[in-house]
Amino acid sequence: MTLTRLYLIRHGQSYGNAEEIMVGMATDRGLTALGREQAARLRDRLAATGEIAAGVLIASSLPRARETAEIIAPALGLDVILDDDVHELRCGEGEGLSFAEFDTRYGEYIGRSATEPADPGGECWSDFRTRVSGAITRIAAEHTGQNIVLVCHGGVIEAWLVEMFGTSRSELPAARMHTNNTSITAWERDETRSPLTWRLHGYNDDVHLRDLGSEQRFDWSRPQSRVSAAAP
Repeated sequence: MTLTRLYLIRHGQSYGNAEEIMVGMATDRGLTALGREQAARLRDRLAATGEIAAGVLIASSLPRARETAEIIAPALGLDVILDDDVHELRCGEGEGLSFAEFDTRYGEYIGRSATEPADPGGECWSDFRTRVSGAITRIAAEHTGQNIVLVCHGGVIEAWLVEMFGTSRSELPAARMHTNNTSITAWERDETRSPLTWRLHGYNDDVHLRDLGSEQRFDWSRPQSRVSAAAP
């Protein structure tokens, strides 16, 4: 059996998240102090548990994802490879506006139609899904049989999910997901089976954030700590 495992990690809290600003490459200021702490908690978890024996670490080249990947890289013992094709859904003229201003001027960020961008010069949902699907398919082909860690964006993780569940690209998703900062979404594919099929093994795993704000930190070296961390 040859397994390809794909771990999609959302970046830590960004200034765009905290300030509710539509950001792209020109306006992305990276992570807030909380976002850096979230990424550090994930790093500490991965270093202590060794749960992901990664063969490659890839990140969106947007600053918030790149910075997150750079923080967790020591736990995986890998350099970060940047990839422009796993950017978040790209806005156009609305970049730099607050969420409220964007909604007032153009409507909801994802748009009213899957085939038309919300703002002039932006990317429509259908094209975004096509880009994400092509990028992840390419990355999986380039690293078949490896454990792939991909630090990206909530929209990328959502687009891949709905792509895998076979919904039409010409329609907007009937439901939206909320992918938490630095959470792990895990997929697995058996390369010896035909047809090749991805299986979802976990979504929104952010147990490393459960002790944020607490004086007591999880001891990841103790199995019972991992169990209590995972408890609801």
